Amino acid sequence: MSTGTTMASMSSYAILGCGSVGHAVAEELVEEGKDVLILDKDEGRVEALRDQDLNAQASDIRDPEIVEHVEGRDAVLILSSDVEANKAATETLRAAETDHFIVARASDPVSADELTDLGADVVINPSAVIADSALRSLETGELEHRAEQLAALIDGTESRLAILIHRGPDPDSIASAAALQAIAEHRDIEADIVYEGEIGHHENRAFVNLLGIELVSRNEVDFETYDTVALVDYSKTGDTELMPETDVDIVIDHREPDAEIETDFSDIRPNVSATSTILTKYVQEFDLNLSQEVATALLYGIRAETLDFKRDTTPADLTAAAYLYPFADHDTLEQVESPSMSPETLDVLAEAIRNRDVRGSHLISNAGFIRDREALTQAAQQLLNLEGITTTAVFGIVDDTIYLAARSKDIRLNIGNVLGDAFSDIGEAAGHSTDASVEIPLGIFTGIESTEDNRDLLLSLTEEAVKTKLFEAMGVESDGSNGS
Repeated sequence: MSTGTTMASMSSYAILGCGSVGHAVAEELVEEGKDVLILDKDEGRVEALRDQDLNAQASDIRDPEIVEHVEGRDAVLILSSDVEANKAATETLRAAETDHFIVARASDPVSADELTDLGADVVINPSAVIADSALRSLETGELEHRAEQLAALIDGTESRLAILIHRGPDPDSIASAAALQAIAEHRDIEADIVYEGEIGHHENRAFVNLLGIELVSRNEVDFETYDTVALVDYSKTGDTELMPETDVDIVIDHREPDAEIETDFSDIRPNVSATSTILTKYVQEFDLNLSQEVATALLYGIRAETLDFKRDTTPADLTAAAYLYPFADHDTLEQVESPSMSPETLDVLAEAIRNRDVRGSHLISNAGFIRDREALTQAAQQLLNLEGITTTAVFGIVDDTIYLAARSKDIRLNIGNVLGDAFSDIGEAAGHSTDASVEIPLGIFTGIESTEDNRDLLLSLTEEAVKTKLFEAMGVESDGSNGS
């Protein structure tokens, strides 16, 4: 296949097999002003497409004459639900040594590999897309259910809510408690943040003073005056040996408690690194108009608990930080501890985490449309901190160019050579054994002008093409993905 195709020349498409997927793609391309030919063996469907003013012809995509039908088309999208027909069409086009950019639809990892071997440039598996969507919906549903339970307990408070944090509280515990207090106040319930011991570290004292967070010493309160008690970020150093005079209604923590706590509501997530991350999710679910002080506290709580994203940072921590960043008071943060990440980098990190594809110890991700390509470098470096990851590559689109930054701590892999092998024929690669980058003209993959209306299509085509080439250059089997 020639790599000399430009964005201006890639303006005509053929869609082979026009079910629901092909129809949706056809409408999107036509709306963008592209010349689209649809081929489908179902004559009734073809007539219906023509009634919609679409250029459709009746033809079996298994027919060798398909080569003549698509002659002169820049790209061929083989989107039939019949995978065997898709393989036949791909094989026919490649056997004829056509110069088309081919996107083919698979049904499973095996057929995806077969289509790749037959010469498809990009392979799409709708079932994988649906599975990913289902998992996201499940996560959203679980959070919604938990939020309803938490709201019911808070709403059932007749007098006041006590939020108890661990002894010698740190920014994560203080920020988490402040967020729960804000949620309670949003529901017209008064809440006190109660701490034990002393706030010793100078940064912690500055954190509390600068943000005006009011804390009450454990020695100054009588728990009998509270009818609802919450433990937030409490399980740090044996603090779960609670005072016997109180029952616990709510437990929210990112650590497992040392001892079992009887409670009506428990949300313990060892798979995140900060309780502030958990409370940020609840803030989003309750759709709170978050104050600048609480947003600043939560962001600092996440940063402090992860050593500024250098220790045990999880995808949830990064996405929570990205959400909080626009609402935080960064002048105050600088007074406590100068932040080392720009808003753009956090945005890129969050998007890269959402779109990551991990295969073995290799991670590749699409950061989407970005403004500052330098953020890709920082994102690639930060993602190396994820457990089990030795090589990362993050790419994004700036104007009409795909920029990719890669990092590796695998001594067996020269990442500069990997990028050269994958992209030197279509882009400009540069770098060394541990860090490298590449620039690729966007038109080589899509031929579609970047607009607000076609961003999803652009990202989809770009992502699959880049990932396929890069994983192949890394020597990673395509069915070895452990997902995102």
